[in-house]
Amino acid sequence: MKSLFLIIGAPGSGKTTDAQIIAKEDNSIAHFSTGELLRAEVASGSDLGIEISKRMNAGELVPVAVALDTIIKAIHSSTCNTILIDGYPRSDEQMMRLNDVLANEKNISLKSVIEVEVSEQTAMDRVLGRNRGDDDNIEVFKNRMNVYTKPLKSIQAFYSSKKLLHKISGEQDIESIVKEMLTHIKIK
Repeated sequence: MKSLFLIIGAPGSGKTTDAQIIAKEDNSIAHFSTGELLRAEVASGSDLGIEISKRMNAGELVPVAVALDTIIKAIHSSTCNTILIDGYPRSDEQMMRLNDVLANEKNISLKSVIEVEVSEQTAMDRVLGRNRGDDDNIEVFKNRMNVYTKPLKSIQAFYSSKKLLHKISGEQDIESIVKEMLTHIKIK
């Protein structure tokens, strides 16, 4: 049985970095970023990768079913029994479709949804300070924050009602966040 942990948080919350550190320090834990999975599927040349590439090249969003198939495929193919997926779900539709898929999965158990909380100011300072590309500007940040916060309350309510939501302050230093996150993962 694979134990699944979803890690959500605003852009700049540190969720990807935290998950990468945990997976690097403990080889029994695998980490997947939704965006990286989609890009890897495209690079594989599979039928699914071709479908993803067509959508991305046309400037379209990858359909929920395609993103979800990619995530489930990665979980099944992982040699690790503890899986961290960051950046998913990002919408009510993604959340409900994932819930439906997991209800029929006999070998995957959703253990927790970990929300890394930061203030909008902290998130903005981090995103604008990292200079990773053209999308690290205030207009793009505000749009990404809006996309993240719009469905957040319903996502929090859904996972809280299932007693799966666990919040961690992303305002701490990285070592403290990673330690708290890892402790939570190990007790689940």
